[in-house]
Amino acid sequence: MPRQQIHTEHAPAAIGPYSQAVRAGNTVYCSGQIPLDPATGALVEGDIAVQARRAFDNLKAVCEAGGGGFGDVVRLGLYLTDLAQFAAVNAVMAEYFSAPYPARSTVEVPALPKGAVFEVDAVMVLD
Repeated sequence: MPRQQIHTEHAPAAIGPYSQAVRAGNTVYCSGQIPLDPATGALVEGDIAVQARRAFDNLKAVCEAGGGGFGDVVRLGLYLTDLAQFAAVNAVMAEYFSAPYPARSTVEVPALPKGAVFEVDAVMVLD
């Protein structure tokens, strides 16, 4: 099955040897997005809600570049440096997704690239 690299200028460029997303068949695998401003590459300043919104906005841009949207997301991976922020992230996620919600895992991690406090990745299936 051929793979297609997905790229958009509306999300931060990869900061390592990986693609923003890769499409294989009707499935799009989106790399993790941290709260970087796509124009500057700098981490946005603010609390977990501000950072989560920026990361979700970045992910949305990648999904759209891949030919879909958040309604096509079947799985999310959330990574937080502090699980005490779980409720705040859930509130932000509810601004972007509606039922039926994607399957999801949430993991506390000791650190994220560039000092971010939140990262999100996704798998999208296109009809």
